[in-house]
Amino acid sequence: MTLVKQYTILPANFINDLLATDALADRRELLHCGGKGRTGQVRNQCEGTPPMTRSPLLRSQVNQILRRSDEFIRSFGFSLPPFAYWSPAEMQARRAEIGNIIDAGLGWDITDFGFGKFDEFGLFLFTVRNGNAADLARGRGMLYAEKAMISRENQGSPMHRHNIKAEDIINRGGGTLVIELYGDTDGKCDRDKGTVVYTDGGRRELEPGHKLKLQPGESVTLMPNEHWHGFWGEGGDVFIGEVSTVNDDLTDNVFEDPAIDRFSGIEEDEEPIHLLVSDYDTWLKP
Repeated sequence: MTLVKQYTILPANFINDLLATDALADRRELLHCGGKGRTGQVRNQCEGTPPMTRSPLLRSQVNQILRRSDEFIRSFGFSLPPFAYWSPAEMQARRAEIGNIIDAGLGWDITDFGFGKFDEFGLFLFTVRNGNAADLARGRGMLYAEKAMISRENQGSPMHRHNIKAEDIINRGGGTLVIELYGDTDGKCDRDKGTVVYTDGGRRELEPGHKLKLQPGESVTLMPNEHWHGFWGEGGDVFIGEVSTVNDDLTDNVFEDPAIDRFSGIEEDEEPIHLLVSDYDTWLKP
């Protein structure tokens, strides 16, 4: 496969090595034809380039990620709610009582953003709680959400922003969380524009593309329509907490590269041990 003929995202430690290695001329050409950084849009703009090839996650791979992620989270003394461990059959049997879980999108979530290379480009998430967008409109009620996430070492999450969601991103433990930041101009990522963020309440003015490094216990507040951000783990996998306003992953993720998918397709090569949020519509129809 010739990598020049695909869209891709390069993880944190690739660019310098790639530019210095003659054997990887294809990847150098990719960068020169539209590369824009580690977590941003790296789209080949050379003539005749076809779109990115989609490769779904295997269910066996999803099951393995769930087991490994649960073990990692537990190592920090964090416990997921009981419904996390229900089988698909148990969720189906309890369908009448779990309407809020389904409607709020609570539960397991794994994405490779459509690239088919989870170890390089992906994210593990578990939505623990989530309010209702109607409450935001009223200005009262359950206006908040919480997620547990894992960003693996050198596993890129692509450059994006949100329209509505304000969020605190917290390093709960493990390695260093690196967040690359740019400002916004007219709804687009402006790679010539810096930004201002608050880390643990302290104001920081950052130049374009600043790589903010959060150690365990540190956090940053990111605002909608203001902070374009992509991130990865450095020096080890990172357990991330996210506390935010109401979350809607179907509509409120704006990626710099519109070819990126928030949710991954799944090829069913074995039975699921637990359902993902993206499985609910198929497995838990009323």
